[in-house]
Amino acid sequence: MKRPQGAARRRRLNLRKTLFILPNLVTLSAVFCGFDSIRLSAAATSEDDLYRAALLVVFSMFFDMLDGRVARMTKTQSAFGLQMDSLADVISFGVAPAVLVYSWTLKRFGVFGLFAAFLYVACAAIRLARFNVLTMGEDGKPTKPSPYFLGLPSPGAAGILVSIVVANHAVAGAFGRAEYAWVILVITVALGLLMVSNVEFRTFKDVRLNLRSIVLVGFAILSSTIISTQMKPAFVLVWLLGFYVVMGVFETLWRLPGKIRANRIAANAEESSPSGPGDAP
Repeated sequence: MKRPQGAARRRRLNLRKTLFILPNLVTLSAVFCGFDSIRLSAAATSEDDLYRAALLVVFSMFFDMLDGRVARMTKTQSAFGLQMDSLADVISFGVAPAVLVYSWTLKRFGVFGLFAAFLYVACAAIRLARFNVLTMGEDGKPTKPSPYFLGLPSPGAAGILVSIVVANHAVAGAFGRAEYAWVILVITVALGLLMVSNVEFRTFKDVRLNLRSIVLVGFAILSSTIISTQMKPAFVLVWLLGFYVVMGVFETLWRLPGKIRANRIAANAEESSPSGPGDAP
């Protein structure tokens, strides 16, 4: 007895639906790296354990960059993927670097160090929740990306912390001494506050080939070469990410007077209009 043709069709594998699994698997790979980094940091007994935990966060960054590209290549972007990516980032770029830096040096401060590490995690969670709200349309689907991030991206903040740990390994643990503990504490708190700030950071998704971009790339290459040859190659990532933060703060301050003038003009125009916002039409 032959089976109905419709039943055979239903049993066939829907390749389109299976493609949705690919970016989620990449995201879960980032989650695993973050989870294993937390495990290593919590049980660390040497600088080598902390170094491996930092490298796992770097691997999480790689998978975090990859999952979005896989989703765009397979045309499987979805609200579910956006939410899952943010949850993964809370683990990989919020909890993992906070536990790493606490196990490395913030534990010297006792409860105060614990609070600083938690503040970083809390700011990462708030920043990612705000990102979801700002990038989601009324239909629940992701909207067109903006050329700027509002607040320091969590991978960038985590990248600075883990790059410092990697650089510390390159100088035989010199940065782990007590005299540098306050510096690490201030950096951790500052990065957390920058994530929830209104400072705008470039996404570099709309970069065009012009004189300004050529000068910027040339400066990054030249400065990185000097740092790599004069110091250690591990310091290059610290420098590049630190320069990215400074550039975002500078650009925000540079555009601030123009935004203030625009808000004043808009407020004056609203006040001089025949009917105010509360008047009946």
